[in-house]
Amino acid sequence: MFDKSAILFCYTETPLHAGSGTSLGIVDLPIQRERATGYPMVQASSLKGCLRDIATRTDKRKVEIVFGPEQDPSAHAGALSVGDARILLFPVRSLVGVFAWVTSQNVLARFRRDAQLAELSVDWTETGPDADNAAFVAQDSMVVANGRVVLEEFAFEARPNTAVKQIADWLAQQALPDSDEYRYWRETLTKRLVILPETAFRDFVQFSTEVVSRVRIDDVKKTVAQGALWTEEHLPSDTLLYATLFASKPRTNSDLFNLQDAQDVLNFVKGCVDGRRMQLGGDSTVGRGFVKVRLVQQQGD
Repeated sequence: MFDKSAILFCYTETPLHAGSGTSLGIVDLPIQRERATGYPMVQASSLKGCLRDIATRTDKRKVEIVFGPEQDPSAHAGALSVGDARILLFPVRSLVGVFAWVTSQNVLARFRRDAQLAELSVDWTETGPDADNAAFVAQDSMVVANGRVVLEEFAFEARPNTAVKQIADWLAQQALPDSDEYRYWRETLTKRLVILPETAFRDFVQFSTEVVSRVRIDDVKKTVAQGALWTEEHLPSDTLLYATLFASKPRTNSDLFNLQDAQDVLNFVKGCVDGRRMQLGGDSTVGRGFVKVRLVQQQGD
């Protein structure tokens, strides 16, 4: 049974490739996606392994207690449970304002449900347009031109809605990185946030990801090596993901005074990763997967 919980927000600073293996489709190496919705995701095992790698640099003894022993996994289970990283905000090219952060009522409702599961207070209610050609924006949105929001080649009727500002303000305060270099992004989130119809959001996250071609050069001929041309899919920079974290008291006797209960476990993880940058997914040697991390727990814990 888990006693304490938190939410881990991951803001992508460089394109992120959490691969799902080879594919028979148009992209050779696609990203991980949810089966039912097609939304991008990062599987829990990848995220937990990355968290463990960072924590190992601080205190290996605590890592064995929090994440479980590496040499003898049957000795005891870890005290931390990590959920899949789910999509919350997705950047899309805009006719004005450079880009917009898009989301949908479905995504917001799932997040609010997960936040409640993690005992994190959310003071807004999800909402979304009831027409396929409409989009909710804030009153002072910077991505509206002549009453329309134009994303990629698709136009939506801009409908100002007070809930957009309420949601954006909460995300700016609680979800985006709180360091000084992110001040601009926090201040402009309200003006860039667009709540799309659920079908339109699904289409954007399926077809507006980054697809790049990569090659391997033959060392002797200096041409593309035989069969060494492939395409990869990436989540774009400025995507916001979130994952739930649950902690229990250590499942083995701990003689460390500051690692005795579930809150100590979360405090250790927070001290290791909160406010830091980490690399998630593949292609780390070509600068992919840098994310800024923020761990948020209910105030008072």
